[in-house]
Amino acid sequence: MDVIGLWWLTLGIAAVVIVVVAVLLIWIARGAERIDKHALEVWTAGKSIAANTVQIWHLNTTNQVAGEILAGAQTIAGVATSIDDRLARLPAALKGDNG
Repeated sequence: MDVIGLWWLTLGIAAVVIVVVAVLLIWIARGAERIDKHALEVWTAGKSIAANTVQIWHLNTTNQVAGEILAGAQTIAGVATSIDDRLARLPAALKGDNG
């Protein structure tokens, strides 16, 4: 093989290597695009889940406020019972009964 033949062989091998590298780069780029697309879908689903479950985190505050309201209502119920008892005894007191 002479120098020109060797030159053409080297040029052919280089061309094949360049084509293989180009194909691999295109394949990697398409894979990256698919990964990016799926990552965006995961991100969107995650934001949707977070938006739909944010109320769960507020339930603790709701439960605390409900407990405070219950304590206030129980106090009011106790006072109302005391008032009812006094009102029930009022007619007898007005009549002068010592019962």
